[in-house]
Amino acid sequence: MRRKRWKPKMAGMLLLLLALFLVVGNAEEEKADAGGRWTYVLEGSGITITGCVDEPYGDLALPGELDGYPVTGVGPGAFEMCLELTGVSVPEGVKSIGPAAFGYCENLTRIILPESLTSIGESAFYSCYNLTDIAIPAGVESISAGAFMGTGLTSAVVPPGVGGIADELFSHCSRLFHVVISEGVTSIGDSAFYRCGGLAGISVPGSVTSIGEFAFFRCAGLESVVIPEGVTCIGSHAFAACAGLSGVTIPASVTSIGDRAFDAPGAVYIADEIDEEEWVYGSGSLILTVTEGGAGEWFAKENHIPYVFAVK
Repeated sequence: MRRKRWKPKMAGMLLLLLALFLVVGNAEEEKADAGGRWTYVLEGSGITITGCVDEPYGDLALPGELDGYPVTGVGPGAFEMCLELTGVSVPEGVKSIGPAAFGYCENLTRIILPESLTSIGESAFYSCYNLTDIAIPAGVESISAGAFMGTGLTSAVVPPGVGGIADELFSHCSRLFHVVISEGVTSIGDSAFYRCGGLAGISVPGSVTSIGEFAFFRCAGLESVVIPEGVTCIGSHAFAACAGLSGVTIPASVTSIGDRAFDAPGAVYIADEIDEEEWVYGSGSLILTVTEGGAGEWFAKENHIPYVFAVK
């Protein structure tokens, strides 16, 4: 009987299955460390902390090593709703903070992040009402949606490596008044600064190409905005209900402007349409600076917004 040859394709599949088996085999269930204080899972050659055996309180310093393994991550929901937590120090070597890791720690006032950090998960610090300051390391490459939503942050610097500002990243940060968006950031996501009423100004870098829907909706403190050459689209309601907005410069590069991206004087919103409040007023004295024949001029005419042409 003729023996079948072992085809390369079959060999590749077997190797893949073997690799998957080894990965699963190396993944461990959550357990407590030898000291009995922390819970963790071993992932590869590093440890992801999943929480504390007992409810933490006060200032908490996370360990850099547990049971002979380096700590490389803080897991999803690890310290979510730890209401007695007031401060956290994350050690060097940690690369990731998982989704909702410190969510709703309403008494958290201080956190130190390591330079080794590269990613911050979705809703990682949501509703940390008393967290007023955080230094995001320059090496962070990913910050997911809503990471700082509803925090008490007063200022923030978005590092260049994140690519784009995620949806709802700073939404409902009512005390946020100063933001630095680094050159290299390419987009501002939907509702990124939604209802940041204290935001007094925003400088959009030339690397940004798109501004999402509701990105600056109801930022009442904004007075003027210069949209840089390079932005091609502005989403619907992006700057709507910004009651103090008096001037916006729209460059020739913009080819798409969504519905009610800017409000005509006297514009109002009905509660059921957008917001929970009965009335939300639009911009009262807005004048657009546009390029003749461009999308900005067309939008101004269609929406009865006063405009002037940019000086050539």
